[in-house]
Amino acid sequence: MFRGSIPALVTPFDADGAVDLGAFRELVDWQIAEGTHGLVPCGTTGEVATLSGEEHQSVVTACVEQAKGRVPVIAGCGGYDTAAVIAAIQMVAEAGADAALCVVPYYNKPNQSGIIAHFTACAESSPIPIVVYNVPSRTVADIGVEALGEIARHEKIVAIKDATGNLARVTAQRLACGEDFIQLSGNDDMALGFNAMGGVGAISVTANVAPKLCSEFQEAMLGGRWDEALALQDKLFPLHDALFSDASPGPCKYALSKVRPGSSTAVRLPMTEPSDASKALVDAALAHAGLTG
Repeated sequence: MFRGSIPALVTPFDADGAVDLGAFRELVDWQIAEGTHGLVPCGTTGEVATLSGEEHQSVVTACVEQAKGRVPVIAGCGGYDTAAVIAAIQMVAEAGADAALCVVPYYNKPNQSGIIAHFTACAESSPIPIVVYNVPSRTVADIGVEALGEIARHEKIVAIKDATGNLARVTAQRLACGEDFIQLSGNDDMALGFNAMGGVGAISVTANVAPKLCSEFQEAMLGGRWDEALALQDKLFPLHDALFSDASPGPCKYALSKVRPGSSTAVRLPMTEPSDASKALVDAALAHAGLTG
């Protein structure tokens, strides 16, 4: 269903700070032409926290319309208010998204029973599959293996984007959720080990900038060509690191402007443009990956 290289797309803004849907549609076409296997609009990298409800809907709709069924669209619509998340899932489903990416509720720090109840309520109301997003470094709350195994029994909960940074989770979750439950890495730098332990892809920041290399990397692993994958890992690793050398998605948007001249580097407050030191790291990493001269 979902596998391979799936970029968490940036959201371009124009000179006045408005969402630039034209530039976004061009980004979608470029990503698909470069071999991307799926798309995530309105995730963390897409600065969804700063988008209005109308903007959120317009970006998801543009992504679905531009993709034209060529690759699946997994639309971000997480939050910490269950009723609001259910409404967001309905909205992205009506826009034509193939699945909803729903983060573990943040800020209010629910316990495991609360997390189970949250995702169960979302699944019961959802017309489309749900991908759970576990990123404790951002949410504080962490869905445990046992809780994930419980909600994975629901037919609408089909996958996890795991950004715990704990590779042992992949095997533990495989045993708890079954071999058919889809596990996608949320950490580009760990994707090689993640897939070796049973993952089938990544929801990626780096794929914004290097979609062809990231798709080739994932295809090598899915095809069992681990030597090829290791070589691509070495090629991409400095870029994985550089894109988080300052607050994301600042470095990612800067990198994208280098490989796609004219791409906007604008971010919305409280995000700011990356530091000069971060830009220097990005420049060096792009050169190492062969993406710039």
